[in-house]
Parts: sequence; structure tokens; C-alpha cells
Amino acid sequence: MSTVHGLRLEDGRKVVVKARPDDGRAESCVAAQAELAARGFPCARPLTPVVPVGSLAVHAEEYRPGGHVISGDSPEIATRYAEVFALLMAALSEISVQPPLPNPRWLRWDHADPGLWPAIDFLDERDQSAVPEEVAKTADRARRRLLAADLPNVLGHGDFEAQNLRWDAQEGWTVHDWDSLAWQPEAALAGAASGTFPSTTPPTLAPIESSAAFLESYQDFRGRRFSLAEQEVAWAASLWPASHHARWEALHGGRPLCGDALRLQAAERLRLANA
Repeated sequence: MSTVHGLRLEDGRKVVVKARPDDGRAESCVAAQAELAARGFPCARPLTPVVPVGSLAVHAEEYRPGGHVISGDSPEIATRYAEVFALLMAALSEISVQPPLPNPRWLRWDHADPGLWPAIDFLDERDQSAVPEEVAKTADRARRRLLAADLPNVLGHGDFEAQNLRWDAQEGWTVHDWDSLAWQPEAALAGAASGTFPSTTPPTLAPIESSAAFLESYQDFRGRRFSLAEQEVAWAASLWPASHHARWEALHGGRPLCGDALRLQAAERLRLANA
């Protein structure tokens, strides 16, 4: 979704330049990232504001190498990721920027486009009959529950996946991919993260018991319990990214990693979502 270049400047500094289609989100995302970095949150510090270059939004940030990906989808690993997500959400709660809308497409259940899915030209032009009926039905039921929720939106990381974190024994951890900030209810963002946290490439869906451990631990680390409605929204939100990825797999003829996980897990997740 972004073109990323590493550059060495004349003064020897190493920097990263990111360019992505300008959909109106980048300025808010970079502003929030800059504020987090200024407060000492472990993320790359932006070096420039967002600059329009033709149809692209471009900015530079510091090069922050090092660390490794922690793989796995066990409840124990889920708890480690939940702690980071809770710290991240607490930090973002103190930052005020324009909502980064529209939301990333894998969290855009709140779209106003006709039909179930948000309008995405390069997906919509493909043969939709390739998408299994159960994927669309799962997405529809999850979306209806999410749209029925009456919860305030907050700023949060919308692509909280293993591939976007780096862990280091000395430095702790670093969170990347701030282009994917979202504006959704806290419970929905936590729910989405509870399903996507083990994803590297390709994306996957965590086991139900690991999502449950993530959500339970997240509430503990945040120091507040979700209401019944928030719990249901969290489980509904855990299904939307997986449904989006399952659709992507089907339309591109890829291995149905999320598709298979949905087939096995959708009924129980929908039950927990009261959807």
C-alpha cells in the first residue's frame, strides 16, 4: 500500500521515505506518530510533515532498525501482544488529531458504499463469484452487529500484526505501520487486534482461545472491563479483517488461510458477538 525507500543523507544519517496514494488519511496518521515519538513512545520519529507529490502523500521518518518478530498464536503470546496494544491505546488516548478517515479497508465496515464491501476498484473488478458464500454471510452478520453498536470512536492502531512489531531484549519493542491508524470504538479495535495479532505474511486469524486471552488481558492492562455490548462488538470486529482477507484470497486465487479459519471459527465468534 506504500512505497518505502531507505536513503543515506550526505551527513550520514539513514532515513526512510514513504509514499502512498493520498486518500486524506496520511496527515493525521503522521501527526499522531510524531506526537507519540515526541512523548517517548517506541516508534520511528517523523522528520517531515506530509508533502503532496502529485497523487501521493510523502513523508520522511527516522530509520529504526533492529529487533525480531515474535511468531506464534498461543494464549501466552496473545497476552504479550495485548499488553503492548493496551499501552499503545493508552498513549493514543492522550493525542488529538483529525480522525484518519476513511478507515483502512480491512476495518471499513462503516463505509457508505452500496453493498457489503467498501468500494475497492482493483478488488471489485474481479469475479466476485469466487468469494465463498459463507465468507460474505459471516462479514454481513459481523457488520450488522458492528453498525448496531452505539459506542464512541477513538484513535487506535488498525493493523496490529506481528509483522508490524519488533522485539529486542535490550530495547523492548517498537511498533511500526502508523499509516494504519483507525477511528473506531475501542472494543472494536481491540477485537480486530485479537484476531490479527499473529499475522505475518500472509495474514491469518488467531485461534478463538487466543483471541479470548488477548481480550481478557487487554482489559486487565487497561484497568477497565468491557460492557456486554463492548464484548460483543470486540468479537464481531475480530471477524471483519479475516473476512476481508478471505475475500482477498479467493479473488486472487491464493491459499485460503483466513478462509479456512473462518469456516472453522465463524459460528462461535458470531455467537460470542450476538450476531
